[in-house]
Amino acid sequence: MGILGLDYGDKTIGVAKSDALGWTAQGLEIIRRDNAEAFKKPMRRLAELVEENSVDTIVLGYPKNLDNTEGERCVKTKDFAERIERRFPKMQVILWDERFSTIAAEGAMRAAGLGHDKRKSLIDKMAAVHILQGYLDKLNREK
Repeated sequence: MGILGLDYGDKTIGVAKSDALGWTAQGLEIIRRDNAEAFKKPMRRLAELVEENSVDTIVLGYPKNLDNTEGERCVKTKDFAERIERRFPKMQVILWDERFSTIAAEGAMRAAGLGHDKRKSLIDKMAAVHILQGYLDKLNREK
């Protein structure tokens, strides 16, 4: 059972994967998008990652507003989730509330002493780690 966590954005998609036991999330990579309308190359790379990591579940960060409403980013994220489901019909896609994931990732990298440029280059991947770790923690609490 492999699980990927995704932080979906117009320019990048941060990717994290679970360990074999489903306890921890590790940053994997950042998939770059040519533009907000580009899906072909990112979906091809996602397919490679799904294959390489025997993935059966994708946890996709769902960017609700702070007041729990859904804005334009949620619409785009749902569209991306549907694209994933069409490409991988047997895949479970879970929309996971990602509020504060970027803030938490930024704080963790600051605490680790990473400079601004390094944080900027890693933020999407680390946000994906935060998203996936939240999901894994919930799964493990329920066991």
